[in-house]
Amino acid sequence: ERELRFRPPAEAPVRLFTEPELARYDGQQEGQPIYLAVKGVVFDVTSGKEFYGKGAPYNALAGKDSTRGVAKMSLDPADLTHDITGLTEEELKSLDDIFNNVYKAKYPIVGYTSRRILNEDGSPNLDFKPEDQPHFNIKDEF
Repeated sequence: ERELRFRPPAEAPVRLFTEPELARYDGQQEGQPIYLAVKGVVFDVTSGKEFYGKGAPYNALAGKDSTRGVAKMSLDPADLTHDITGLTEEELKSLDDIFNNVYKAKYPIVGYTSRRILNEDGSPNLDFKPEDQPHFNIKDEF
């Protein structure tokens, strides 16, 4: 008779972050993780504290979805938003390159922004497909 064993997940469960929740992880408090979101994906950038921590050069990106700022390579407060309206093809390509080659390559995914999964009114975003998400791998689900 085979014994079934429970195998806990290797990583913590993925979380859904509202803007105020994500803002708590802006690198200002010592000992607190540092999170930032790009394309609605929340990354734990604590290991890059020298870049994203308090007083660090890219701290303005932490604690929010900074997709536009990453695409434009801008720390202007007006660019520190999820909104990619009006970005050029070159900026969108840069965004994808940085998303894949920096954030996904270096930092663990800890969740998604609620905006990615929910509409403004809190109803489900019907365009959200887990299989299209950067961390999804069907073989890991079983």
